[in-house]
Amino acid sequence: MDILQIVTLGLVASLLYIILKNVNQTFAFFVILITGIVIFLSIIQQINHIFQLIQSLGAKAQVDGMYLETILKIIGIAYIAELGASITKDAGLTSVANKIELAGKLFILLLAIPIITAVIEAILQFIPSA
Repeated sequence: MDILQIVTLGLVASLLYIILKNVNQTFAFFVILITGIVIFLSIIQQINHIFQLIQSLGAKAQVDGMYLETILKIIGIAYIAELGASITKDAGLTSVANKIELAGKLFILLLAIPIITAVIEAILQFIPSA
């Protein structure tokens, strides 16, 4: 699915939502939910290409696989948390969306700790000891 199809799908879903929200709020929400899922599923293949490119670049640069895997996990968590938060905001549950975003940030921080530790250790190796 290319970008024009995705935008068209989004616009049609938005118009349907506007029309249906006064008639049947539940059905209108399901239109938005299904549209979000369809768009996400249509871009998964593109995301896979990006991950493969990052992995090949990391292999060429001889970057430790653990770091690349962690970075890819962080990217995945960010996108999944954003998608979940957006869907819950569409449902009118802003407080739940905020909690999803907070959980995503905490998981990202947990995954980033080994990378932060490695950077600090590398910096400390360059500083002469007293």
